[in-house]
Amino acid sequence: MTRSIHPIGGPAAWRGQTLLDDTRWIRPLDSTALAEIDAALGQVRLRGGDWSEITREDFPLDRFAGTLSSVANELENGQGVVKLTGIPVDDYTEIDLRRLLFGIGTHLGTPVQQNGGRGLMRDIRDSGGKRVDSNGPLRWHTDRTDVVGLLCVRRAKAGGISRIVSAVAIHDAILDRRPDLLATLYQDYYRSTVGDEVGLESLSYPLPIFARRDGHFTSHFSGTYIEQAQQVPGVPPLTEMQIEALDMLTDLAEELCFEMPLAPGDLQLLNNHVIYHGRTPFEDSPGDRLDRLLLRIWLSMPNSRPLPESHKVVWGSVEAGALRGGAHA
Repeated sequence: MTRSIHPIGGPAAWRGQTLLDDTRWIRPLDSTALAEIDAALGQVRLRGGDWSEITREDFPLDRFAGTLSSVANELENGQGVVKLTGIPVDDYTEIDLRRLLFGIGTHLGTPVQQNGGRGLMRDIRDSGGKRVDSNGPLRWHTDRTDVVGLLCVRRAKAGGISRIVSAVAIHDAILDRRPDLLATLYQDYYRSTVGDEVGLESLSYPLPIFARRDGHFTSHFSGTYIEQAQQVPGVPPLTEMQIEALDMLTDLAEELCFEMPLAPGDLQLLNNHVIYHGRTPFEDSPGDRLDRLLLRIWLSMPNSRPLPESHKVVWGSVEAGALRGGAHA
């Protein structure tokens, strides 16, 4: 089986040092783009209605739309990561920031419902809950959508650093070092549907961590859901080879990752098919307005890649450009 697995390579196979040396993935917004965004916000304020009802036509971005088209191409066919910087978040109310993020999102793709019934936009903050709703660290994972966008409104007093790593770089490194383990990652791992993975008919489902269709690569990963599935009756225990492959994957994620501090006004965009993300723990200081707040949007992308038929259990639709991801939740 290993003979049929080839390196993927390409711009998505970056390592942390790559992003340090070549910062083309960072795109500061110029005065023209900011003026267009502000004018579009003025139009939607006058129109009224909820931010979730905004359409692309409601939020005109004549010149900046071309930049966003380039961003969408970079996310799908390039490095899979883009950071837009310079959004003047302090100049706007939170409701305007929701309008702004949703409006920009409509020019990139189709905003979709987020898992766990969180709607079309989710506040990422310490609300006293677990995992993403806490101030603790987040392990490496992918979200169930083509692209996830995170707009930083406020940073924490300390910590809360965004961490990203290329699944493509991990794949190729395992192929180089342990091709037998790479073959294992193309086989099914059971995942739990409890928690964020809602809307599925069973308490667990099988899915490979790495997969390809028609030359297009995708990776779907969450160590937490794999571990939870081990508690589901009827799920086979992980083999020693599967455990060793997972350990190597997570070790390489630490070796190859990039830490990206997000400042207020940064909009991070990630392609979940090729990038894992996580974060470091953080400490808030609300009295100093240093209480970490990010606004999260999930986007189904019109230029998305085709996925294997087995991925319908998670994505609903697997054809290229299909509306999928959170819409299936």
